[in-house]
Amino acid sequence: MNFEIDSFVSTSGNIFGGFASYLIVMFSFLLHLVKTFEYQNPYEIVGKIEMNLDELKSVLSKPVNLKIDYDERYSLASVLVVIHGKEPQIVMTEKPKHMKFHAGEISFPGGKLEDADSDLLDTALRETSEEIGLHLSREQVIGQLEPVVTLNSGFLILPFISVINEIPPLLANPEVEKIFHIPLKSFLKTMSKDPDPSHNIIQEMYTFEYQNQIVWGASARILKQIRNLVGF
Repeated sequence: MNFEIDSFVSTSGNIFGGFASYLIVMFSFLLHLVKTFEYQNPYEIVGKIEMNLDELKSVLSKPVNLKIDYDERYSLASVLVVIHGKEPQIVMTEKPKHMKFHAGEISFPGGKLEDADSDLLDTALRETSEEIGLHLSREQVIGQLEPVVTLNSGFLILPFISVINEIPPLLANPEVEKIFHIPLKSFLKTMSKDPDPSHNIIQEMYTFEYQNQIVWGASARILKQIRNLVGF
């Protein structure tokens, strides 16, 4: 009888001991998950998972507001930020070195508001079509960023955003030296403070780098806004 009781106690101890070990393992796993996501907002989480177009559309979508307050010392302009592809790429252009303003700089397709343009979104779509041969509709624009100003040319630029699955082959016009399709995730990770003190006259400045070329100024401040939104 004592043997049977001892055996029962021993068997029960093994069962409960195993169950206790299982609970400890599960508790440790849940604690790890809590610590991983503790105090993180949705933008921070997005930056830590694999970037794709659906996620980008979610965080970059914003109602388009074409009425902006601005200092009349500046001329109005707009650009279109185009992001495309299964592994998202951002479209940028290199300006010819003979241009009066922004010669040789890496920027987004766009330009100044013309009399024939109905608004700044019309400007961005028209300039994108003219500069790189990409024809998009107003419905394909999912949002906009905060306006930025240029350092030397006196423009206030309103950036619009389009995130699309794929785009046709692009064709540069004489205003464009080269078209880049830059992998977005790795590009955003190259951000650093602009070391040139003369570039920091108007506001805090940053740089990004692609193929040993530096993106700075208004274009870099646009990229900084995108970087903030996706949580890098």
